[in-house]
Amino acid sequence: MTKLIDTHAHINFGLSENGEIDYSDNEVEKILLKMKENGVEKVLIPAVDVRTLERIAELAEKYENVFGMVGIFPTEAKTYSEEVEAKMLELAKSKNIKAVGEIGLDYYWDKTFCDIQKEVFIKQIKLANSLGLPIVVHDREAHKDCFDILKEHNKNSKVLFHCFSGSVEFMRECVKEGWYIALGGVVTFKNAIKMKEIAQEMPLEKLLLETDSPYLTPVPFRGKPNQPAYVKYVAEEIAKLRDVSYEEIAEITTKNAEEFFGI
Repeated sequence: MTKLIDTHAHINFGLSENGEIDYSDNEVEKILLKMKENGVEKVLIPAVDVRTLERIAELAEKYENVFGMVGIFPTEAKTYSEEVEAKMLELAKSKNIKAVGEIGLDYYWDKTFCDIQKEVFIKQIKLANSLGLPIVVHDREAHKDCFDILKEHNKNSKVLFHCFSGSVEFMRECVKEGWYIALGGVVTFKNAIKMKEIAQEMPLEKLLLETDSPYLTPVPFRGKPNQPAYVKYVAEEIAKLRDVSYEEIAEITTKNAEEFFGI
């Protein structure tokens, strides 16, 4: 069976039978079983806040095909402290923590503390550099600031823009810097013209796949909770848009993910 890697899934949230968030190991194991049945070999879990850091490290330690990230999400920037950074440093000692993420800027929800977001983004870039880990970027309506901050402050870490939402032109600028782009379920949406263009124009050597589950569920399951098993629908859509085989997209993106995260 062709193997895939979901490079961004919040499986620490879990999913209950009625689609509500459930943090139990039982629900996580259901998700991992379904993932395996659908040819998804590995999954990476990003951190978003202080509460999720230890849970992610625990799951990455427990399951051999699960890897974690440490990071504080931009909308949680006010919670960042020396103590939180020390916790991230401690957890990052594990061989199963493979990136600093998801970190970055989000101007969609609240623009009242953009300066704090930038400050915390820079601190976490420097943390990733000191650890020799890649950076997984959350960029929502903040393309220029994310780009400029990475250009100025990132010294040696590989960079991945998760759930990419920029233009074809912005994608090209990112690729020019050697950065990677991850596409998810949005590319399957009928009206997602921009993302379909990105999928067609994107250099395959810089492309990764993700679900961002339990969010952004691809067609044909749109409206239901997302899960890593559904990353295959992202691969299928990209293959169709590029007029290449599903196997080619799976092989290239899996290789890219393995190299990017060191898995």
